[in-house]
Order: sequence, then structure tokens, then C-alpha cells
Amino acid sequence: MKEFFKVTDLETVFHYIESFDPVGMETVPLNESHNRILAVDVVSDIDIPDFNRSIVDGYAVRASSTFGASDGSPAFITVKGTVDMGEVPDFSIKSGQAASISTGGMLPKGADSVVMIEHTEAIDESTIEVYKSVAPGQHVIESGEDIRNGNRILTAGIRLRPQETGLLAAIGAEKVKVYRKPKIGIISTGDEIVPVNETPKPGQIRDVNTHTLAGFILKSGGIPVPYGIVRDDFDSLFDICSQAVEQSDMVFISGGSSVGSRDFTIDVLSKLPDPEILVHGISISPGKPTILAKSRNKAIWGLPGHVVSAMVVFRIVVKPFIEHIGGLKSTPADKKLFPAKLSRNLSSAQGRTDFIRVRVIEKEDGLWAEPVLGKSGLIHTMLKADGLIEIDINTEGLDKGTMVNVIPV
Repeated sequence: MKEFFKVTDLETVFHYIESFDPVGMETVPLNESHNRILAVDVVSDIDIPDFNRSIVDGYAVRASSTFGASDGSPAFITVKGTVDMGEVPDFSIKSGQAASISTGGMLPKGADSVVMIEHTEAIDESTIEVYKSVAPGQHVIESGEDIRNGNRILTAGIRLRPQETGLLAAIGAEKVKVYRKPKIGIISTGDEIVPVNETPKPGQIRDVNTHTLAGFILKSGGIPVPYGIVRDDFDSLFDICSQAVEQSDMVFISGGSSVGSRDFTIDVLSKLPDPEILVHGISISPGKPTILAKSRNKAIWGLPGHVVSAMVVFRIVVKPFIEHIGGLKSTPADKKLFPAKLSRNLSSAQGRTDFIRVRVIEKEDGLWAEPVLGKSGLIHTMLKADGLIEIDINTEGLDKGTMVNVIPV
């Protein structure tokens, strides 16, 4: 007789993340790199900017020409010329001279600062009064002040936001080396499951998990690859699993992970190439009957059939594995937790980690987390939830008013 629910704690499960290698790399055009995971460090081969540039509209000067200038005692400065945008000035500035310049313009040789136009007044076409002194370097971005040639500017493993793609554009990177998006196979199992375009008969349900899991995969940076519905038959499940392992970077088997005479998941996984059952039950609720196996260095998950349990397991357990094989190097900021006060007492059983669905309510005294109570098979509870809160494995419960960290879903 098989021994089931030799449960593994969450910390141990997460240690298995490093057992799986990231997927390969590919090169994409810069305009297709947004939200992708950078695969290599990026080192700048230029200074940014590569010239001293003004950050205001005004007059480029030598700062010493303005020392002591005030409303009552302005400095009189001769305007030698105008700096045209996008052009290199063909003249230089000496003491007592200035050049009209716009924001972004290149400072002429000899100039080390810019006086804002608001602090000047034109006396005639060639002379201005300056009413406020400037220091060397004021209102100027110096060459290389933003980015230095030879400096590492982006680190492999980060998700590329508009900020990063803008920086890549600034150094002239037309193409970017990123990690491939992991292909995640989804297999839905059970004689009671029917496609969404069929009307279920008594005792049957539509295939919800394929679609919810596909959405979560896309949100996590992967590519869902549905393999359809497989009946409770060993040979059929083995054939589809073998195909999915061959063609995908990770595989989900929805259903078939709980105790039952017709659940063949473990038997099937044990027959795959180079099999290893890493986890057969996790000490969490909901989601206890979760399986993690390995074949050909690819993770295979047996996820609960109940849709809410599957969603919670994905968000808490599976998502970090997808992000890891997708090349993402997690940081504390990636968790994006936000604090709130618990709106009621919550009990919990020791020996397992509970994840409670909550809606977040904003009140005058801050954010409150209100539990959305309901059984794990009730889909509407996830619709109402803004996130999850964790009750630790060694905690019997939480009191009303306790500060909790909400995990967005």
C-alpha cells in the first residue's frame, strides 16, 4: 500500500528550485524586449552623455563670470553666439562671455555652467545682465555623469521595464539577449472533466484549470501549452506526459494528485525517463496534495483538481519555479507584499502553513485585510480576493488587528 502525504514543508520545497536549470537564451529586437528577462550583463561602450550638456534654457558661461551677481549688482556679460541643437559649437567661451543655449544643448569649450534665462535680462543683442551667480557645473550634466564607458549598467536576471529598455536604447543596443519564455505543458485529468464548449452532465464539470493555469503562466512570463483532457487511464496519461516532457520546459498535471484508486499520477511519473519524486504532499492549506517530480531535469507538478487550491498552489509554490527557469533572479522587491490590519480573528492548525484569501479594504486608519471565507472548490472566493495572507506553520492563529503582509494574486 502506498504511503501518501509524507508532506514536505514549504522551505524544503523551495530548496528544490535550484535543482532545475534555466531555459536557453535568444536574441530579440529591442522593441520586443519589454518584460523579458535579461540573459547577460550589459556593459556600456560609451559615455552618457558623451558631451557636457545643459539641463535648462539660458546662457552657457564660465561660473567665475557670475560670482557676486545679484539683483542690485548684476554681472554684465557679452553674448558671443548661440548653440544650435544637435550641433557642436564652433566657438569657445572666455571670461565675461556667454552663449545662448537650450535644454540639451552642448556647452561650448570654456563654459562650465549655465545661467537660467529667468535670472537674466537682455540689454541689447550682444549683452545680458545676470542677476544670480552660478557654481561650476550648475545646470549642467557632464560627459559620462550618467553612464561611464566600461561600466556594467544592467545585470543578468532582471525583468526589463521601460526604464531598462530606454537605457539600452541610449547605448544603441538594437538587439537584446534574453531568456526564452518557458513552455509550460498543461494536462487536465479526470473522467468527470469536459471541455468548456460542452454542457456537463450530472457529475461532470467543465475544464476550468487549463484556462486559469494558462492565464497565470502568461502572467509569470511563460508560454502555456495545453495538451487537453486525459481520462483516468494509465496508458493515455503516460503517453501525453511523455509528449509534454519532451516538448515543454515544465509540465502541470491538474487533478490526479489526491488519494484515489483511479489516480495514476505517481505511477505515471515513476515510469518517465530519469524519474524522481521530490515532493508528494506539501504542508499547506489549501493545496496539501501537491506533487513535484523531476524527469529529464524538468519539473512536473501534480496540482490539486480544485480550482482555488490549484490557484493558491500556483501563486505561492509554482510561480517561483517558473520565474527561476525563466532566468529571473528574485529580489525582496519582487515579492510586492503590502501591509494591512487583519479585520477578524483567524484560527489555524499547527503543523501546516495556511494561506487565507482576503479582500483589501481602505479605511481612514489604513488598509484592512478582510478574510474571504469559503471552501477550496468555490471559484467566487478567488474572484472576491485581492490577495493571500500566510499563517505560519507554528502559529495557532492570528488576532484581529494583527499586521499582516498581503500577497497579491
